[in-house]
Amino acid sequence: MTVFKGPIRRVNTTYRGKPTHHYEDITGQKVPGVTTILGKGMPKPALLPWGIKAVAEYAVNNREELADMKPTDMLTTLKGAPYKERDAAAKRGTEVHHLAERLVRGEPVDVPAELADHVAHYVEFLDAFNPQPLLIEAVVYHCEYGYAGSLDLVASIGGETWLLDVKTGRGVYADTAYQLAAYRYATHYVDADGLEQPMIDIDRCAVIHITGTGWAVIPMQADEAVLKAFRHIAVVAKEAETNAAYVGEALTAVPA
Repeated sequence: MTVFKGPIRRVNTTYRGKPTHHYEDITGQKVPGVTTILGKGMPKPALLPWGIKAVAEYAVNNREELADMKPTDMLTTLKGAPYKERDAAAKRGTEVHHLAERLVRGEPVDVPAELADHVAHYVEFLDAFNPQPLLIEAVVYHCEYGYAGSLDLVASIGGETWLLDVKTGRGVYADTAYQLAAYRYATHYVDADGLEQPMIDIDRCAVIHITGTGWAVIPMQADEAVLKAFRHIAVVAKEAETNAAYVGEALTAVPA
C-alpha cells in the first residue's frame, strides 16, 4: 500500500473546459480524493432510473424542437439531457458553496438573483446556529490510509465542535456519511500558510441542506465504523481501476 507524505495540496485544473481538481503529496504523487473513491467504489443504483427519467422528460418537454432536428443531432441532444441537468445542479452547488464560504467568514457578497433564496436560507441557518468557524474549505488527509479531501466547515456550535458539509441537491444521501467520516478521522489538515496541522477533534457531524425553498441541519453518523466501511469502499475503488488486467489475450491454440 502506498503511504503518502504530507503536506498534501489541492491542485485545481480543468478537464474538457470544466473546473476539476486532484490532490498531490509533497513528492508529487497523486493522492486519491474522498469523493473520487466514493464515485468509483460505491454502487449508485438510482443513477440508471434517474438518467432514463431525465431523457424522457426532456423528450416530452422539447418535442417540437427535437422534431426539427436531424436524427443524429436528436440522438446527441437526448444522450446529453441527463448531463445538462447534472451540470446545472453542480454549477449551482459550487456557486452556493463559494457564497457560503464568504458568508460564514462574515464577508459581504454579491448574490445572483437565481441564488437569492439559497443564500437567504443559508443566512437563516447562520442566525439559528451561530457557527464560529474553525476551519473553512480546508484540505484534510490521511497519509497512511491514502486519501485526501476538502471539507466545507468545522465550527464551534453550542460548545461542541461540528464538522459540516453543505449540500444543495434534492436530498441528503447516505454516501455523505462516508465522506464525513473520512474527513473526521483524517490525521492532518493544511492551514492558511500551507503547513500541516493535526486534525481537530470532532464532536458532531451534520449536513447543512440548502435549497431554494428552505434549509435543514441533518445529523449524520460518521463514526469509526463508518470510516471502516469507507476503507472497504476504497479497496473496491482501487480494484475497479486495475481489474482490466485480469483479462488475458485471446488464444489461437491449446497452451503448451
